[in-house]
This record gives sequence, structure tokens and C-alpha cells, in this order.
Amino acid sequence: MAQPVLALGAALLTVSGSVWYVPALADLRAGADRPDSRRDAAAACVSAWGAAGVIAVLFAVTEGWRIHALTAAAGAAVALGLRTRAAVRRRREEREAARHWEQLRWNRPAAATDRPRNGRTAFAVLVAAGLAAAVVTAALLLTAGPGGPYWLTAAAPAALVGLFLVIAATVTHTHAYARAVRRPRSRGAQHR
Repeated sequence: MAQPVLALGAALLTVSGSVWYVPALADLRAGADRPDSRRDAAAACVSAWGAAGVIAVLFAVTEGWRIHALTAAAGAAVALGLRTRAAVRRRREEREAARHWEQLRWNRPAAATDRPRNGRTAFAVLVAAGLAAAVVTAALLLTAGPGGPYWLTAAAPAALVGLFLVIAATVTHTHAYARAVRRPRSRGAQHR
């Protein structure tokens, strides 16, 4: 495939990602008004989409594949590191809030305790792991050179993402089923 076509595709993908990185930029710009965990998550989002934009420019300027693969791997590593730090900070902030509520001897607000976390968190982690595995696989296949079949370079990462999506959907469904078993509906709600 021609380099200008790849550059155009990467640029269009980066522009379409604005639904994620524009709100993340707003969170970063808000500064101390947002919690540290939210700013770290926003920085992870911006760094991942920034790497995609840099790759689009590299496709337009350079010919080799190695620099593209290394840029993608570096962007994925930075984003994954920031996202992990955001998750750690989020848990720390939740523990601190729980401790403060306990010091006040007051129950936590119902909205904070009723939100479903397990299924959503598992889904997000599995999809992120699938995307990271796909990026690493594509980078390794691209750095191997033009010796292998080109369809494998596209099919292997796509198959990995599909596999992780199926696993994530299964895990989310299992969490939803377990939650439904723990909290069965009342008899009046069943007959409606």
C-alpha cells in the first residue's frame, strides 16, 4: 500500500478520535479542578492519540516501517503507563474518601456505592489489553520486514482485538448475571 494512502488513513483515524481527546484536553486544561486520577487518564488518552497523529505525519514524510512501529510502541507504552498510574491514584482517592466519610461517622452517598464497577472495569481492562497486544503484534510484524504475507500484518492484530472483545463481552455478561443473581427482582416487578 502506498505511503500517502496510509498517511491519509492514519490522519482520518486521528481526526475521528477527537471525541476522546478533546474532552481529555479539557480535563488537562482544567488543572487542579480535576482529581489527579482523572488528569492522568486524560494524559494517557492524549498521548495515545498524539502518537497516532505523529504516525500519520511519519507516513507522509518517511519511507521505512521501523520508525512507525517504534513510535506506535512508544505511544502505547506511555499511554499504558499513564493509564495504570491513573487507576492506582483512583483507588487511593476512593480509599481516602471512604476514610473521610468514616471519620465523619456518616454513610457514603448512595450514588457512590451503587455504581457498577466490576463489569465495566473488566471490560475496559480487557479491551485495552487487546488493543495493546494488537499494537505490539503489528509493530513486530512490521519490523520483521516485507518477507511475510501482507494480509497477516492486518489479520493478526484484528484477530487479537476480536478475541479480546469476545472475552471482554463474556466477562461483562458474567458480572451482570452474578449481580442479577445477588439482587433478584421483587415479585411485583416480575409480573409486570
